[in-house]
Amino acid sequence: MTSRYEDSILRSLRRISRAIDLHSKKLARDFDLTVPQLVCLREIAVQGIATPSALAREVSLSQGTVTGILDRLGKAGLITRERSQTDRRRIHVTLTPRGREVLETAPSSLAEQFSAQLGAISEGEQGMIDFVLQRVVSLFEAADAEISFEDEGSETLD
Repeated sequence: MTSRYEDSILRSLRRISRAIDLHSKKLARDFDLTVPQLVCLREIAVQGIATPSALAREVSLSQGTVTGILDRLGKAGLITRERSQTDRRRIHVTLTPRGREVLETAPSSLAEQFSAQLGAISEGEQGMIDFVLQRVVSLFEAADAEISFEDEGSETLD
């Protein structure tokens, strides 16, 4: 039995996905950055000195994805990576002056119009939107886990 809201919710999610995709293309065209790269740059700025694992955790990306992003940001001269002096296994990531400059001129990681409209509504309503979207994410993650579990169960022993 499907919910009477299922089709409407899926259409809304598709429209959100399309809007994010359009914004990502504009960001790539105008600033030569992807949204995940911009999100990582902003988080590095917040942390000051970040480790790749802490960065991955904070931006909700896999360690491998963050490593690839850091490779590209490093090649572009936006970040530096240095081994920790106290624990040589740890890598510290910091912004370069050029990375700070890019952050100062880059638009919001969300579409500017969306960001302005979001800022215009009450903090309570923003909290409700955040709660509902986090709930939607948890529904998708539960479905992903179920699919992953079913995939594991379908393996055969030869």
